Amino acid sequence: MARINVKSPNGEYPILIDNGLLSKLGERAAELSLDRRVAVVTNTTLAPLYGEALVSALPNAHLITIGDGEQYKTLATASFLYDEFARVGLDRSSIVIALGGGVVGDVAGFAAATYMRGVRFVQIPTSLLAMVDSSVGGKVGVDLPQGKNLVGAFKQPEAVIIDPRVLQTLTTQQWRCGMAEVIKHGFLADESLHDPALWTPEQAETLITRAVKVKVDVVERDPYEQNIRAHLNLGHTFAHAIETVSNYQWLHGEAVGIGLVGAGMLSARIGLCSPEFAVRIEQVVEAVGLPTRMGALSPEDVFAAMATDKKWREGKSRFVLLEAMGKPRIVEGVSEVDVLAILKHLIS
Repeated sequence: MARINVKSPNGEYPILIDNGLLSKLGERAAELSLDRRVAVVTNTTLAPLYGEALVSALPNAHLITIGDGEQYKTLATASFLYDEFARVGLDRSSIVIALGGGVVGDVAGFAAATYMRGVRFVQIPTSLLAMVDSSVGGKVGVDLPQGKNLVGAFKQPEAVIIDPRVLQTLTTQQWRCGMAEVIKHGFLADESLHDPALWTPEQAETLITRAVKVKVDVVERDPYEQNIRAHLNLGHTFAHAIETVSNYQWLHGEAVGIGLVGAGMLSARIGLCSPEFAVRIEQVVEAVGLPTRMGALSPEDVFAAMATDKKWREGKSRFVLLEAMGKPRIVEGVSEVDVLAILKHLIS
């Protein structure tokens, strides 16, 4: 088992990574403080796969199921969870477990952060994307019609429990979506993550451990995203706007792939990196099977959606770009002309 201890403003919590760990939680319930009243929040797809078995294995657990998909990451779903938490009798000593991908983790975490001004929270991510990115660092939230993650909180988990074996039920598309965040971490800090020998489910434990260490290193130094944590949003200003304008027809990981390409192109256009490095970024995105173009979306609509990005300041653009491998930079005031030129390149 790999164990990574994360220092947070609230103390320290463990990230546990081990094949078969999910099936062992019943026997380890007391050790992990899961022997108290627990609400397991999952979605309609995962409830029969893993949720029902987990609830049966824990001594005092209740299953709460939400819909599957980004369209359920809303205040309405959070309100539903509040009602369910009250129905099953959660109190300040209880635990909310998020069993699922990024949507489940974000909305269940937001509900846990705000119910009774905060109840304990455990992440059990079941997608590669959630394992390497969204389950780590304590950012939780929901979407508004105007954009992604516009309502949220910081809620540090009690633990993150990662069982790479559950990735065997992922579709190829979902695996590739997770790889978007893996290769992003490679561009930021660990180029070994770009080794195709690691890009297989058989190497998942090693892949996840390396990718998680990149994120942990950043969030420990900047838990509330005051400076360098924003580097983790590489490609995400493009991605969130693409998701919003497409009405989430593009999955998050797919949009991040396109966003990484866009960030590389923009970096080269303003002279921050070489054109060759921008091409290399696109080649890595292509190599993991992710899209590199956003289809027929309107560049003007995508740019307008970028205005709701939380990183922008007083209406001025703010992008995470790259000088070279392992050298991200936050660049403010990029012109609309430059951004629209890149968005027009991303049409196919």
